[in-house]
Amino acid sequence: MKSVLIRWSVPALVTIFVLGANAMPPQDDAKELAHMVFFTLKVRSEESRQRFVDSCHTYLADIEGTTYFSVGTIAEDVEEPVSVKDWDVALHVVFRDKATKEAYLVHPQHERFVEENRPHFAKVRVFDSYLIDPSE
Repeated sequence: MKSVLIRWSVPALVTIFVLGANAMPPQDDAKELAHMVFFTLKVRSEESRQRFVDSCHTYLADIEGTTYFSVGTIAEDVEEPVSVKDWDVALHVVFRDKATKEAYLVHPQHERFVEENRPHFAKVRVFDSYLIDPSE
């Protein structure tokens, strides 16, 4: 009786383990990673904002591994009680995964962007999040 129980329970447990492992969501570091950066510039003029946006496009728009890139200026005409208004330029980049973001941060184009623009930053806030596929 004991050997019959073992003979049937071991394959059943293996099947449950394999099916359960396949049903688990992917590790966070394998998911797309959204990197949102909000810059407050020392000179908060339209001209400064546009120069900064142009620099983002020049250095950051085509770095390998990004699945989405956009940059824009604050929508000053949008008034909502919860709106935060202490920034000038927003950069939105989505990466294939965490490793791609890490490679982006040390990419020569990113490093040059930071080197050339750091003197213009009054404040930088970075918000990173893993994107959740609704089908998961």
